[in-house]
Amino acid sequence: MLFDTHAHLNDDAFKDDLEETIQRAKDNGVKLINVVGFDDKSIKSALEIASKYDEIYLTVGWHPVEAIDFTDEKYEMIKNIALTNEKVVAIGEIGLDYYWDKSPKDIQKYVFRKMITLAKEVNKPIVIHCRDAVGDVLEILKEENAKEIGGIMHSFSGSVDSMKIALKENFYISLAGPVTYKNAKQPKEVAKACPLDKLLIETDCPYLPPVPFRGKRNETGYVKYVAQEIADLRDMSYEELVKATYTNACKLFKI
Repeated sequence: MLFDTHAHLNDDAFKDDLEETIQRAKDNGVKLINVVGFDDKSIKSALEIASKYDEIYLTVGWHPVEAIDFTDEKYEMIKNIALTNEKVVAIGEIGLDYYWDKSPKDIQKYVFRKMITLAKEVNKPIVIHCRDAVGDVLEILKEENAKEIGGIMHSFSGSVDSMKIALKENFYISLAGPVTYKNAKQPKEVAKACPLDKLLIETDCPYLPPVPFRGKRNETGYVKYVAQEIADLRDMSYEELVKATYTNACKLFKI
């Protein structure tokens, strides 16, 4: 009953063995997968994959790194997909990324706000990408009253304090492979402190592989290692953790 709430199976890393990857995920207990499209190419391929597999749902949006390429036409395209494709469960990944410098910060903020507006129009939760920008992300979520639709802090790497702010804004906290890393202090603290009914798990594959796969391609079946680590940190059973995170995801995504 695992739900990988954030996967990039539409990435070129899976172009040669997508079917086998999905089968391995099933063999490892993964029941549902949310595939994310965040620019023209990845949205197109995400739509194709979701149309072929019953267990795959969709999130569509515009990534902050690509904000410089955003146009009104992109807005209408994403809005139309969200309104007409029943597989779309959220808008994302959207947010701010101050690590890469392709798109200026002011353009990123503009697109972020536009995507929140779009999500409200189509009544879908949002999936937040935040890198080196947690203060500005939380500020914009407040200013735009994003709690109205809520969503996910994807692959959350912030502190317990910033987690508490996100929770107040009606956001779930999703943890990925880094929670398994020996020196990942903050994700482990968050894993223990987050209310169980607000916790989600993901892979962000092919990125962020968990221990024992660091340095290799991540895949959606490895979400079980994230679940096991969090269960251990919280001193609870694997089965209980898996059931809770699956239920949480289905509730948020209205599945």
